[in-house]
Amino acid sequence: MSRMDELPLRPELRGRSPYGAPQIPAKYRLNTNENPHPLPQALLADLAGALRDAAVDLNRYPDRDALALRTDLAAYLTRTGGVWLAPEQVWAANGSNEILQQVLQTFGGGGRRALGFTPSYSMHPIIAAGTGTTWVDGHRRADFTIDPEAAAAQVRELAPDVVFVTSPNNPTGTAVDLATVEALYEASTGVLVVDEAYAEFARTGTPSALTLLTGRPRLIVSRTMSKAFGMAGLRLGYLAADPAVVDALQLVRLPYHLSSLTQAAARTALAHTDALLATVDAVKAERDRIVAALPGMGLTSVPSDANFVLFGRFADAPAAWRALLERDVLVRDVGLPGWLRVTAGTPQETDAFLTALGEVAADHRLGD
Repeated sequence: MSRMDELPLRPELRGRSPYGAPQIPAKYRLNTNENPHPLPQALLADLAGALRDAAVDLNRYPDRDALALRTDLAAYLTRTGGVWLAPEQVWAANGSNEILQQVLQTFGGGGRRALGFTPSYSMHPIIAAGTGTTWVDGHRRADFTIDPEAAAAQVRELAPDVVFVTSPNNPTGTAVDLATVEALYEASTGVLVVDEAYAEFARTGTPSALTLLTGRPRLIVSRTMSKAFGMAGLRLGYLAADPAVVDALQLVRLPYHLSSLTQAAARTALAHTDALLATVDAVKAERDRIVAALPGMGLTSVPSDANFVLFGRFADAPAAWRALLERDVLVRDVGLPGWLRVTAGTPQETDAFLTALGEVAADHRLGD
């Protein structure tokens, strides 16, 4: 059999590895930021009916523009995001990754540049490479926050065609204040994408970049139903932006890219928004319990507005990761020296994690 490096790959793809968290058997899997709570029985019952009804017309193509779904998403964002949005300001795709891919296909590509402030979501540079867009690492402070003046200066100097800001940031968890978003927008001439995959988990009083959309036609805010909605298996992402941006994205979207079943399932989930989002407070409580327990183990964390915690510091983070896995707890080594990331799970999962961490912290924390 041939090896991949023997194929005529594009140069920018050579030597790269596919994205993905390790899928390792463990009793407590806290490495992929999923919502640990099962879907409500009422939703499951309605979902069965909705999929059955949609299946009747599977011999026909789905609604190419997903207008009914976009109407429901606009209503959800209007109710929760602090700003009124029309359906023509919303676009949906197969997970927020396809949303980001379409953005880069439209505004990036050969001879164009995208900038993101790393460490951040590792799929941003991967999607950039896949679309032939040159990736540039932006700068963060030592505490992982963005210095608005330095970041804006870098944007003005490089003039990237696409700028990514992840808020709350993954893997660090902290939301980016809106003044920083405004500064980056004013400094840019391309599109600014605020990736808000974890927005529903933000601490009280943290506003969404949705409130900045009016009067900013190059601003894009992306969201997902994988996290707070607990629908990771559905693969439904969406964005809000100026209608002209939505029109532009349709130049690159594949025909009938959202199946009838996906649209029906997403609309059914949105009809159960209150029940699904009722788990958010429970997840935030477990996140905060993790944060509160760390100092007693000689560890610390980065302030989190997400459903996960970046915690450390360790003398050897991979060794600490292995020690936790030996105790049947799988967390994420995100490649930041001294740090690991854990998803806030159920109370039982948090108990297991804290117990295991208590057993390994003394042997692996920095300075011991």
